[in-house]
Amino acid sequence: MDSRSTSPISGISRFRRSRTALAAGAATLAASLLAAGATAGSAGAATPTSASADASTLTLSASVRAELLREAGATTVSTAKAIGLGGKEKLIVRDVVKDADGTTHTRYERTYDGLPVLGGDLVVHESPTGASQGVTKATDADIKVADTRAALAPSGAERTALTAAKSAGDKGADADRSPRKVIWAATGKPALAYETVVTGVQKDGTPSKLHVITDADTGKKLYEYQAVENGTGQGQHNGKVTIGTVRSGSQWLMKDTARGGHQTYNLKHKEEGKGSAFYDADNVWGNYKPTIAQTAAVDAHYGAAKTWDYYKNVLHRNGIRNNGKGAYSRVHFGTGYVNAFWDDDCFCMTYGDGEGDKKPLTSLDVAGHEMSHGLTSATANLEYSGESGGLNEATSDIFGTAVEFYAKNPKDVGDYLIGEKIDINGDGTPLRYMDKPSKDGLSYDYWKRGVGNDDPHFTSGIANHFFYLLSEGSGRKVINGVTYNSPTYDGRTVKGIGRAKAEKIWYKALATYMTSTTNYAKARTATLSAAKALYGSTSTEYKTVNAAWAGVNVK
Repeated sequence: MDSRSTSPISGISRFRRSRTALAAGAATLAASLLAAGATAGSAGAATPTSASADASTLTLSASVRAELLREAGATTVSTAKAIGLGGKEKLIVRDVVKDADGTTHTRYERTYDGLPVLGGDLVVHESPTGASQGVTKATDADIKVADTRAALAPSGAERTALTAAKSAGDKGADADRSPRKVIWAATGKPALAYETVVTGVQKDGTPSKLHVITDADTGKKLYEYQAVENGTGQGQHNGKVTIGTVRSGSQWLMKDTARGGHQTYNLKHKEEGKGSAFYDADNVWGNYKPTIAQTAAVDAHYGAAKTWDYYKNVLHRNGIRNNGKGAYSRVHFGTGYVNAFWDDDCFCMTYGDGEGDKKPLTSLDVAGHEMSHGLTSATANLEYSGESGGLNEATSDIFGTAVEFYAKNPKDVGDYLIGEKIDINGDGTPLRYMDKPSKDGLSYDYWKRGVGNDDPHFTSGIANHFFYLLSEGSGRKVINGVTYNSPTYDGRTVKGIGRAKAEKIWYKALATYMTSTTNYAKARTATLSAAKALYGSTSTEYKTVNAAWAGVNVK
């Protein structure tokens, strides 16, 4: 269950201002930012001084969101000036989130002299009255390079990228397109660079999209991340469920018009393309067994529906991109493929059939996990490398778990065990444990220096453990028949605030205070900012967020 452009299951991968008022609000923001000289860097300043009347996120219709984006786009020049960007820098609006009290959080990407700035994203926060509440930046560094003429030819960057792909063990590696020139600002001093995407196949058969960043003057590799992450698992069915279908001539089509038009397709063991639509004569799908292709499709379709419903009814989000449009699912990928993944490029989830093509990876928490990689990409866009990679993976575990609790499916009751139904170890044990992550033998219970050098699936344990402590607290507890016993780094007792509040805090932090480069220290600040906005700085919720982070050694 993994991340970004494609991400597999596991290494287990209402209120609306008028147009005039919106424009005036944007102008007021620019003026207030100029007056305040507002900068709240990557450490996540931009924290409200007290809880607002209602800082929960509004569910915006597609048309209202589009209008907010249009209005924000009309004022990018004045906003860039107001927050102190250089003359060669421009802002591009990526998303707008509005709270119930009218507070607005506008997310931007940056360009420098026409080139994309990787790691240059930021969020501008505006109060209900139009006053500045600061800026959260992915980097505090001034974006500036000597010039944008590269000493290294694109072919040199491509060779570096192909070498990196070979070192990673990818098969059939080939440059997806000519390297594009960028400004690299996510780590170190901003530099002119090339970004090369190398496609191929990873060792386990997962598609590969390796992004390699190369210094455009020296040829040195600066960074790399795999947009399609490794993972393994085995499928689990959800029993008798209701799924969205629509009449198509004399047949029924597996298409959920109530959830953004989400559709599920049959790849028929191919590894490319969209696949074939599923049709049925009597609208009764599957047979509870993997002996017919429809069964895996039912589970995938149902999982996507429950995740959509959770986003809408709990997070107040209208689909992955908050625009009312559904993704799509593909089942029966490859032969004997023991994985599942999310792909930004196709905006879709893909599921293999497991060992011997007999156990499709279509369990409920897997579907929630994969779809939530899309959610992360559409919000903070956490880089799938280093500590931000662990946070990316944990976010999918957190919301996959939340979806499982939300669904209340008697065949798969809610728990804090990741992949407990897929029997990845062959002995009935879960893939990951949120109460004590190290029980899987690989994951981290607590933060330590250098942890970002390990696999995101293991470093995700720190945030998973935080979320469990925040929700349920430390010590022994039995929930839905499962016994947990969660320790803390300092041995202090943490009393949880309940899963519902913990989910709300994590989502607000993700959607409004985290950026592409957020690490664990900044995640702490982001969740404290979210708790302060929602409940106030003197609240039990705020204090418990602080205590839960201390419990995993993030201070």
